[in-house]
Amino acid sequence: MNRTYKPAEFAAKVGRTPQTLRLWDRKGLLSAKRTPGNQRYYTDADLQKVLNLDTKEVDRQVIVYGRVSSPKQKKDLQRQIESLEVFTVARGLAISKTIQEVGGGLNYTRPKFLELMASIESRSISHLIIAHKDRLCRFGFEYFQHFCESHQCELIIANQSSMSPQQELMEDLMAVIHTFSCRLYGIRKYKKEIDEIIQKAGIESDNSI
Repeated sequence: MNRTYKPAEFAAKVGRTPQTLRLWDRKGLLSAKRTPGNQRYYTDADLQKVLNLDTKEVDRQVIVYGRVSSPKQKKDLQRQIESLEVFTVARGLAISKTIQEVGGGLNYTRPKFLELMASIESRSISHLIIAHKDRLCRFGFEYFQHFCESHQCELIIANQSSMSPQQELMEDLMAVIHTFSCRLYGIRKYKKEIDEIIQKAGIESDNSI
């Protein structure tokens, strides 16, 4: 699917201003498409032209990505990465970069995760290797798999062992409980400050936190 972009959105993606795009249009450097209502728009093909994304396959990166949920699991993260590196080399792929991240699988604003998605979108990654589906994200894996495929990035899962529906449901449930437990801990940590704010506002405090 060839995605379309409004001028302002396209300008942000290529690091230019809408005024620059209009100048390119007038000079014939990058002609904007027009809707039946004469509104300008751009496509993925235009994006590739500007960013020079039609690079040779050899120039694209092979990325190994590992993740754990908490700093206490850093040893597990190291073992995960080492195993992935052996797996990747055994497949005949040269590793360009190894990414290690600590953060919850339900947090889709993890800095390295966002950076990874941006690199995939720019088609600078040819292969992404992860240990399990949930190392990339806890929910919505099918969407991210499609996202990779649509940007010519092969997503490889090292451990394809499948769980029973009951096991999978339990894993997801535990992930949700862990996330809300962390949030609850954060609220309790700042309970004194919250109580002071509530008292100043003249609201009766709920001591159940």
